[in-house]
Amino acid sequence: MSRLRRRVSLFFFLCSLWGIPVLSAQNEEAIQRIDDLLEPIRRKHSLPALAGAVVSGKGLEAIGAVGVRKAGTEIAVTAEDLWHIGSDTKAMTAALIGRLVEQGKLKWETTIGETFPNLADSWPEEFKKINLLHLLSHRSGLQANMLWGMLPRTSTIREQRLAVVERASSSKLLSAPGEKYLYSNLGYVVAGAMAEQAGGASWEELIKEMIFEPLGMKNVGFGGVGTPGQIDQPWGHGTDGKPVAGNGPDVDNPPVLGPAGRVHCSLADWAKFIADELRAGRGEKALLKPETYRKLHTPPFGGNYALGWGVAEREWGGGTVLTHAGSNTMNYAVAWLAPRRDFAVLVVTNQGGGAAAKACDEAASALIRWREQPLR
Repeated sequence: MSRLRRRVSLFFFLCSLWGIPVLSAQNEEAIQRIDDLLEPIRRKHSLPALAGAVVSGKGLEAIGAVGVRKAGTEIAVTAEDLWHIGSDTKAMTAALIGRLVEQGKLKWETTIGETFPNLADSWPEEFKKINLLHLLSHRSGLQANMLWGMLPRTSTIREQRLAVVERASSSKLLSAPGEKYLYSNLGYVVAGAMAEQAGGASWEELIKEMIFEPLGMKNVGFGGVGTPGQIDQPWGHGTDGKPVAGNGPDVDNPPVLGPAGRVHCSLADWAKFIADELRAGRGEKALLKPETYRKLHTPPFGGNYALGWGVAEREWGGGTVLTHAGSNTMNYAVAWLAPRRDFAVLVVTNQGGGAAAKACDEAASALIRWREQPLR
């Protein structure tokens, strides 16, 4: 046990003897600040802002946020700010589908053709046979993206995603389903449309009801962050480090891309989702059933991508770890989970591009080393 943890444990023990009410160990009093660790990395890579967190299965252990919401201003970011997590959304979409499987509304092997029988007659046989495991592990053979900006937005979001499925059916597959790993945002949009068909509501409604609310995630939403024209949340920056022209919910990829990467949330709320994944990875009680998490965390066709998670072997993680990164080109986020060691690190910045990715990786490594120190 670290020196800090011994002190915290003694504090709570003495308070209990004295009858003093205290907050639980995962409330603010026990959460350490790591701003001093992040600031040198932010400065080294000239980022507008950098934030990070360390999480265990019990919840948030440490948090830090340094820099400014918008370059050229002095408005500092805070630990409570909202961050766009891009493709880290994919693990949440996979978890949502896991809940629908548990409810008997879907099967992991459910195909596109089985989900939309009234539309499938005109579709190629190979397309109809693509199933959820193919889509969620990037083994569908679908192209990475389509011309998202060309899609009409006059219909409902469910109708827009159904239109994506129709357009995808007319595109030649890049490989046979299950054959090759080909990262595909399109595949996740199709999976989201299948979830909508099975759940009878939009992906946005379903993920709120079935994932966010049960986990107590309240500071979470979709699209860009902040009030348009106001610097009340982190403002997006391009690869050159300059602020993009605008901000707010519409400054993001089109809403149809939701299942592939449009979630934003506070670090504390993202930590709630990550803590659940850690508990599950340790065989502890979590939101979904143990067999569901085993499916989510295991590459179904070999390789190193499971369902919404990359899988790797790391000594610091005690073996198998989970990871993912995400970016909408104006923000960047990365997560590393070590279930066997019961901790994860999360890092975010309000800038896109290679420099942002390099800085976040460096910060993640620093947080891993910080968490592994015997005395802090």
